Amino acid sequence: MIASLIVLRMTRGSIVGRRVLLGLAACIVLAGKLWAQAPSHVIEFTADSDSRYKMAGLRIPEITVKAGEQVLLRVTANRGKSWNRDGSIHGFTLLRAKDRTRVDGWDLLFKPGRQEFLLTAPKEPGEYEVVCTVICSEDHEGMHMKFTVLP
Repeated sequence: MIASLIVLRMTRGSIVGRRVLLGLAACIVLAGKLWAQAPSHVIEFTADSDSRYKMAGLRIPEITVKAGEQVLLRVTANRGKSWNRDGSIHGFTLLRAKDRTRVDGWDLLFKPGRQEFLLTAPKEPGEYEVVCTVICSEDHEGMHMKFTVLP
C-alpha cells in the first residue's frame, strides 16, 4: 500500500521517487530474508552463580532439539565465585556422550548478563552432554546438563 502511494505521488521522471521506491523494495526483500532465517527453536536457560545450569519449570535441565535445526540459545549468566581473566564467568561445550568428543561450533563463553547465540544442532541424532568450561567455583564439576538430538 505504501508503495502504491509513492507511485501515485511520483511525477514522471522523478529520481527521488524512484530511489524511495527502490529502497522500500530492498527493505521488504531484506525483511523477508531475515524472517526466513529466524530460528524456530529458542532455548532459554541460566548459567547460575551456584555453578548450575537452570531452566524455568524444570528441576533437572535438559535440552532437546531436532537434528540440523537452527536454535537460538538465550542465556542469562550470573557470576560465580571465580572467572576467567577474559571476564568469562561460565562456559558451554557440547560433548558426544559416547566418546566425550567436542561438537564443532558449540564452544561458548558467557560474560555476565544476557546473551544470545545462533547455532545449528548437530546432524547426528543421539545423546550429548553440556559441560561448563570455566572453573566458576569449587562446584564447577557439577555444572552439566543432558542434550538430546532427535532425528
